Amino acid sequence: MSDTPLWKSLLVWAVVALGIVFAAPNLFYNRVEMHNDAVAAIDAAGGAATAEQEADRGLWPDWLPSRIVPLGLDLRGGAHLLAEVQVADVYAQRIDGMWPDVRDALRDVRDQVGNVRRMPAPDGVLRVAISNPAGLEVALEKVRALATPVTTLTGMGSSDIEVRAEGGEIVVQLSEAERVASDQRTVQQSLEIIRRRVDEVGTREPTIQRQGTDRILIQVPGIGSAAELKSLIGTTAKLTFHPVVRVTQDAGTQVGAREALMPEMDRTDLFYVVEKTPVVSGDELTNAQPSFDQNGKPAVEFQFDATGARKFGDYTANNIGKPFAIVLDGQVISAPVIQSHIPGGRGIITGSFSVEESTELAVLLRAGALPAEMTFLEERTIGPELGADSIRAGQNAALVATAFVAFYMIASYGLFGVFAVLALAANIAMIFAILSVIGATLTLPGIAGIVLTMGMAVDANVLIYERIREELRAGRSPGAAIDEGFGKALSAIVDSQLTGLLTAVIMFFVGTGPVRGFAVTTGIGILTSMFTAVYVTRAIVNIYLGWRRPKTIIV
Repeated sequence: MSDTPLWKSLLVWAVVALGIVFAAPNLFYNRVEMHNDAVAAIDAAGGAATAEQEADRGLWPDWLPSRIVPLGLDLRGGAHLLAEVQVADVYAQRIDGMWPDVRDALRDVRDQVGNVRRMPAPDGVLRVAISNPAGLEVALEKVRALATPVTTLTGMGSSDIEVRAEGGEIVVQLSEAERVASDQRTVQQSLEIIRRRVDEVGTREPTIQRQGTDRILIQVPGIGSAAELKSLIGTTAKLTFHPVVRVTQDAGTQVGAREALMPEMDRTDLFYVVEKTPVVSGDELTNAQPSFDQNGKPAVEFQFDATGARKFGDYTANNIGKPFAIVLDGQVISAPVIQSHIPGGRGIITGSFSVEESTELAVLLRAGALPAEMTFLEERTIGPELGADSIRAGQNAALVATAFVAFYMIASYGLFGVFAVLALAANIAMIFAILSVIGATLTLPGIAGIVLTMGMAVDANVLIYERIREELRAGRSPGAAIDEGFGKALSAIVDSQLTGLLTAVIMFFVGTGPVRGFAVTTGIGILTSMFTAVYVTRAIVNIYLGWRRPKTIIV
C-alpha cells in the first residue's frame, strides 16, 4: 500500500515527538519560568539556595526541557528607558589618571625643571607648574612622550593628548581625535555593561540598542517598573583601593586637594581620609565570586588581571603595616592593615554582608562599573495587563483561524481533512519548539505571523489532495493514487512556499523590531508547514492505509 520506508516513518514521528516535548514547557509557562529563575539564582550564588528557591526549582522536573518562548515587551509588560551617556565625565577621569604618569616623567628631569606641582584647573584639563621656567621645553618634551597614537580610523595619525605651554605652565588635555574615540568606547562599554548586568540577574531577552552618538535604548520584559530598571542599571558598583591618610570621626574634616573624605559603609561615626587617586580599580578585575571568610561569614573573592595584580602586589609589598581602604561607590567597605605582601592579585572583601548581598555585589563587580553617568531622558512602564489582553486576542484569533481551517478541510476532504488538521496541530507544536530552542522573542506581530501560518499551512495539503483526486479519476488504485499525489505535488509545494520564505528572509535582514518578529515566526511556520503537510500527513495516511486497507478512498 505504501512505498515509504519504515526508517523514514520512524524518523518523521521522532521529529514530531521531539517537537511536542520541547513545546510542552510553554503550556506551563509560569511554573517553568519560576523554575528557570530559581536555577539561575542558585547558580549565581555558587550552589547556595534558599528554601523559596528550592521550592521554585521543584515546580518543573530538571530532566525535562525547560526552555520557553521569551515574551516581548508588548506581551509580557516591562520597562522602557532611553538613557544619555555623559561622555564628558570620562575626559576628566582620563586626565585625572594621567597625573601620576606626568609627575613620574618630570621627576626624572627634576634637576632641570625644579619642583613639580599640580594647579587647579577645570574638569578635563591638567595644569602643571614647575619652579624652574628655563626647563619648560624639557618638561613639555617629557610630557609629550607620554602620548600614544589614536588607533581609530577617525583619528589615525593623531595623538591621544594635546600638550602645550600656557602662562609658564604645562597644560594637558585630550585631543579631538581621542575625544571622538573615547565617546565611541564609552557608549559601547556602557552598552555591554548594561547588557551583562541585566542578563545576569535573570531577565530574558532585553532590547539594548545604541541610538545616535550618545544614547542607549533599554527595554526589559518582566521588570515591574521603570524605577526598578533604573535602580538596577544605575548601580555603579565601582570598586577602588585607596591608601589611607588618616581616620577621623568628624564629618567636617578638611582634606587636601588630592584627598577625599569617605564614610564607612556600616557606620555613621567613622570616616577615612584617603588619597583620591586609587592604587588599583575594579576595571582591572577579571572575576568576582560570592564566598565565605574564615569565620564563615559571607564575603566576595576577587581576582585582578596581570596589570592590576602587579600594582596590587607592589603596593602591598611597600606598605606593610599601613591601612588600605577598599571603597565601593564612595563608601569604605573595610580598611584592613596590610600584614604581608599579597602576590597574584587575589583577595577577599569582607563586611556585614548577607548571602544575597554578597551574591549581588559579585554580579555587579563582574559586570563592571559604568564608565560614565547616565541621564534618563525617557522612561515608561508597560503593564502586563496590556500583554495579557494581546495574548488573549492572539489566542482567540488562533482558535478562530484553526476552527475555520478545520471546518473547511473536513468539509472538503472528509477523513483526509481530519488528517490535515492533525498535521496542523503538529505544525503549531513544532513552531513553538523551534522558537523555544533558538530563544526567539515572541511579540504581538509574531503572534500574527503564527496565525497567518495556520491559515497557510494547509495549502500544501490542498495541492496534494487535489492531485490524489486527479489520480483516482484516472482509475488508479488508492495506494498508487496516494503515492503519485504526494510525489508529484512536492515540486509545486516547494515552488508555492519558496516565495513566502524568501519574503520572510528579506524582512528579517532588512527590517527591525516588530517586522523581524513577524518574519521569524512566518519563516519558521513556512518550513514546519512544508514538513508536516508532506511528511506528517503522509505518515498518518500510511497508518490509516495499513490499518483499514480500504479498497476505495474518498478525498
